[in-house]
Amino acid sequence: MTVARSAESVQAVIKAYDVRGVVGEQIDADFVRDVAGSFARLMRAEGAQRIVIGHDMRDSSPELAAAFADGTLAQGLDVVHIGLASTDELYFASGHLDCPGAMFTASHNPAEYNGIKLCRAKALPVGQDTGLATITEEVIAGVPAFDGPRGSETREDLLSAYAEFLHKLVDLSGSRPLRIAVDAGNGMGGYTVPAVLGTLPQFTIEPLYFELDGTFPNHEANPLDPKNLVDLQDHVRKTGADLGLAFDGDADRCFVVDEKGDPVSPSAITGLVAERELTKEPGATVIHNLITSKAVPELVTELGGTPVRTRVGHSFIKQQMAATGAIFGGEHSAHYYFRDFWGADSGMLAALHVLAALGEKDRPMSDLASAYATYAASGEINSTVADAAGRTTAVLEAFGKRAKSVDRLDGVTVQLADGAWFNLRASNTEPLLRLNVEARSQEEVDALVTEILSIVRA
Repeated sequence: MTVARSAESVQAVIKAYDVRGVVGEQIDADFVRDVAGSFARLMRAEGAQRIVIGHDMRDSSPELAAAFADGTLAQGLDVVHIGLASTDELYFASGHLDCPGAMFTASHNPAEYNGIKLCRAKALPVGQDTGLATITEEVIAGVPAFDGPRGSETREDLLSAYAEFLHKLVDLSGSRPLRIAVDAGNGMGGYTVPAVLGTLPQFTIEPLYFELDGTFPNHEANPLDPKNLVDLQDHVRKTGADLGLAFDGDADRCFVVDEKGDPVSPSAITGLVAERELTKEPGATVIHNLITSKAVPELVTELGGTPVRTRVGHSFIKQQMAATGAIFGGEHSAHYYFRDFWGADSGMLAALHVLAALGEKDRPMSDLASAYATYAASGEINSTVADAAGRTTAVLEAFGKRAKSVDRLDGVTVQLADGAWFNLRASNTEPLLRLNVEARSQEEVDALVTEILSIVRA
């Protein structure tokens, strides 16, 4: 049995749907070895015989991935190393090899962080209710040793197989030539984009920050923050590229910038891809999280599909994808999920859909996107607060008589009589309240944001 750990230290790192913390302070090789041992025990009990492991470009990732392999092997399971990978390439490996997976990345977090995204075979999610709570308990108490033979290790390069698989899912043969600026943010997009997009002759790729560097010397690999899109926007405007793509650190999210250099809302991309998928399978189900624009469920309904609303977070979306058989799912954070990709998220696959839609028509990206952006939105606005519950209650009290309805699926979502709505929810990982507002005009959005933040930040 491994050494017991304090509940506080373990619970601070094992979050709602992944493991994440500061390397050397919250996460080290011994901790990762324990997590691996518990995960391997859980997977062995479910019939798994091997686990596939991938990692991003952070300096700490190879050592931590090796520690995870050691903990897995000690529990009698085999390990398949795929080395450098994007998170969606790891999901591909899990589906392709039909085995559980572990991806070492802290996504868009700063260089001092690292973490683990876990999945079952065929990329099925592992969240608090589906394994992380059990792992937490065992790591706190001490992971029981395995009384049996040690597993064995193999290595496999799946990058070309991953690229070929994606190419089969989206027909790009009829696309007109496109110039595509891509900002990889020194993250894993610099590894996967050349393999997936760089092999397609109709596309000219203009790379920004493709050098793999876990210190992120140019800007954070978090395109959700507008300041990290500035370089891509400037490049598109100066060069006349047809569009820009920006990937986060582990390249499972993709953001789009139109030919004018203006960001395209992930809700609009969700609508665009949903329409393409519903054309392929009329009447299918499409998942959207509760901060996605209401234009998405309206469009899905109009096209004869079935929209299903869910909480924010990839493990929740994946559970709904599996439970409903949905063909596609989208989040306003630019995570996009595909039934054809084992229900997992892939920023690269979403990008291929956008390129196919743009390449099929002789119209600019801004014109294409405008059809799916029928409302004004604030984007996600974070506020650091000491008492998230108290601030939320204060906001609800202020809007009490004006609220048409209030639901608590994830934080609080308040529908107003004039059709506007807002969601206020606490972060799972930081002392933050996250606000999203949508209305028919930007003036209405700005007024609501000002009013709500005056209460939240009081």
